[in-house]
Amino acid sequence: MSWRDFWNGEHAIYVSNRHKTLHYRRIAQDIAAAVPSKNAVVLDVGCGEAFLADLVAGVSGQLILCEAAPAVRDRLEARFGELANLSVVSPEEVEVLPGDSLDLVVANSLIQYLSEDELKQALATWRAKLKPGGELIVADVIPPDLSPLTDATELLGFAWRGGFFIAALGGLVRTVFSDYRKLRAQYGLSTYSAAGITTLIETAGFKNVARRTNFGHNPHRMAFSARKPTTSVQRPLALEVATT
Repeated sequence: MSWRDFWNGEHAIYVSNRHKTLHYRRIAQDIAAAVPSKNAVVLDVGCGEAFLADLVAGVSGQLILCEAAPAVRDRLEARFGELANLSVVSPEEVEVLPGDSLDLVVANSLIQYLSEDELKQALATWRAKLKPGGELIVADVIPPDLSPLTDATELLGFAWRGGFFIAALGGLVRTVFSDYRKLRAQYGLSTYSAAGITTLIETAGFKNVARRTNFGHNPHRMAFSARKPTTSVQRPLALEVATT
């Protein structure tokens, strides 16, 4: 089983419908707050179920949801098919989007499931598709020293505030015996220091890389914003000195 297979099938990452709804509401609100204008073309990469993507579409000119799992794409299309400014695509379809066409690319809770080489390829694609001056936000980045216990504590705090604490306790127990735990043991999750992810984003050709508030409920994970340069970087011309 791959990560794509996992997300394409039944899983218990969300401990209840209330957990799933509150999670996706928070993410939708965070993305909506980052949309630069009512005319913006926004790509949400690795969007998952995106239960409340209509909130983001409502403040965007066009919202493109990208999801690798075919079953999840089918559910997204069934849920949002009537929204004229929302479309659902696969990662392969992102590759053929017009260059310089996007105002904002969001990759939330995604890069931990990518190898470093896959991330480098994704960064190159996102840069090519963004308009000059367009923004990239990479969120929910896991630092190398973040303990699973800290993640669990943050989930329980979110559950307590959201009214699904008992379900969250049961969900944590189920996770120990779940395919997610097995896949995490087999493949691991990609982690990055702030300096490491900044270097990767800059090497991909982005500028103004900066920390920002993370999306979602876990402040111990990191988020970064960056911009595609508005002009190509040119090497200064060498001065020619005439001699006689």
